[in-house]
Amino acid sequence: MKHNILVFSSLFPSTAGPHGGLFIRERMFRVAQHVNVVVVSPVPCFPGQRLIRLFKKDYRPQPPRMERQQGITVYFPRFLAFPGLFRNLDGLLMYLCCLRLVRRLVKEEQVDIIDSHFTYPDGLAATWLARRLGVKCTITLRGTEVPHSRKVRRKRLLQTAWRQADRVFAVSDSLRRHALSLGLDEAKTAVIGNGIDTQLFRPLNKAEVRQQLDLKANARVLVTVGGLVERKGFHRVIDCLPDLLQKFPDLVYLVVGGASSEGNYEMQIRELVKQLGVEHNVRFLGAMTPDQLSLPLSAADVFVLASSNEGWANVILEAMACGTPVVATDVGGNSEVICSEDLGMIVEFGDRAQLLETITLALDKRWSAASLIRYAENNQWSKRVDTILGEYDQLLE
Repeated sequence: MKHNILVFSSLFPSTAGPHGGLFIRERMFRVAQHVNVVVVSPVPCFPGQRLIRLFKKDYRPQPPRMERQQGITVYFPRFLAFPGLFRNLDGLLMYLCCLRLVRRLVKEEQVDIIDSHFTYPDGLAATWLARRLGVKCTITLRGTEVPHSRKVRRKRLLQTAWRQADRVFAVSDSLRRHALSLGLDEAKTAVIGNGIDTQLFRPLNKAEVRQQLDLKANARVLVTVGGLVERKGFHRVIDCLPDLLQKFPDLVYLVVGGASSEGNYEMQIRELVKQLGVEHNVRFLGAMTPDQLSLPLSAADVFVLASSNEGWANVILEAMACGTPVVATDVGGNSEVICSEDLGMIVEFGDRAQLLETITLALDKRWSAASLIRYAENNQWSKRVDTILGEYDQLLE
């Protein structure tokens, strides 16, 4: 008999925000091939937020109340959330605003487990819902737990959620260890990283894709893919470009991404490009759908991720699946993915000199695309899904 799972996450793709939470949908819709799934994705709102959109058009896009995605029903209930104010109440307000809907779904869909993503506010609200409605609850740690834990009140809310959860998954061991240091019960934990779809992400002919992107065949090409937010570190790579251009005068940096739920740092990135005089060496390709990403990833010589915080960066495996090596900062699970010198190089976050030197070394090194692709193939989704299903079975025994 199939289990009935309610996925609970405020970050989930919608027609209003098609690029948000793709990594959660990818994971859980693959799980949905083996269990029954319904999704609840709470959307923050407050009276008067339309006025903010007059000045920030991407501010809190509002999807319809319900959508069907790949045959699965996704609900988008609203919860009260004021920008910058009372954020420690988000978990409580999310719980109160979703209780009626989730109670109905638990009854109608005979839900066994509420599977939540991110500890705060989603996981905290999910544990209260589960306790109130008499079902099991899991939380998947995805990286926001690190900055949240730096705030005293928020750290206590994380600890409350973990104490109430039946099982806690982490997408990387570094994230699990961070939570353990804050008091999470180790017996509750399991590490389940994300996987890769090697049918979707695959190496394309480099000469052909460079021609499509109007890149010189012999140019050196760097690429970063992600939301255009400060955390992802596009500006840190751009800051290295003047020095890199002294050795690689034909260097091009591809910036792939757009505004996200975290914000929009594009104006600051473009201003830095202008200040450094590297307009001819930076290409802004905008946001791309997953089925388009093999194009820039295959065109590049090196993928660079200079982020300040990550849980498990799916894009690292995506780059490798296209035969492209990776330079990444030593944050979150990055060093767990780049676990061999044949796959890429790790640098200390905040060390500009080391980042510059490492990118230079990576551009000069001869990499084995076959080794990178083989490693990605060994990390396909099927293995992760089997682990998740095993956890569900054990939780409901």
